[in-house]
Amino acid sequence: MTATARLEALTPDNVLAACALEVAPGQRRFVAPVAQSLAEAYVHPGIAWPRLIRDGERVVGFVMAFFGAAFDHDARTPGAPLRSGLWRLAVAAGEQGRGYGRFAVGAVNEEIRRRGGTLSTVTWHPGEGGPEEFYLRLGYRRRGLTGDGERLGELDLTR
Repeated sequence: MTATARLEALTPDNVLAACALEVAPGQRRFVAPVAQSLAEAYVHPGIAWPRLIRDGERVVGFVMAFFGAAFDHDARTPGAPLRSGLWRLAVAAGEQGRGYGRFAVGAVNEEIRRRGGTLSTVTWHPGEGGPEEFYLRLGYRRRGLTGDGERLGELDLTR
């Protein structure tokens, strides 16, 4: 990764580049296509925060955060706080292993802090070749399972 890595809001000028992003074939079962993420962002405009990951002028990935969302894992917990965290992360197949995923997660967590949050939530599909070890290396701790069987991780942002 170079020093020019940055997040960029989606616009009419870059949305097709975002939709063309492809992860490695073995990872497709772990992450939704960018087009699906953008459709979900469209119907959740106050919650979803989709961004391209660029290095210079190259599109190297896509990240989508969520802010202030009710979370199904907490549905039976009276007074459970709204959550913020990482909704989607996709690094292009040819760009993996260069720190872009770590950069994007860090940028999302900084945005959560900027908005006053102290906890980052992420979910992932378990399985060989999945993102679990990546999230655990970043400091997320397993908290349990979601209603649809995804792993739930949390990172305390006050530390």
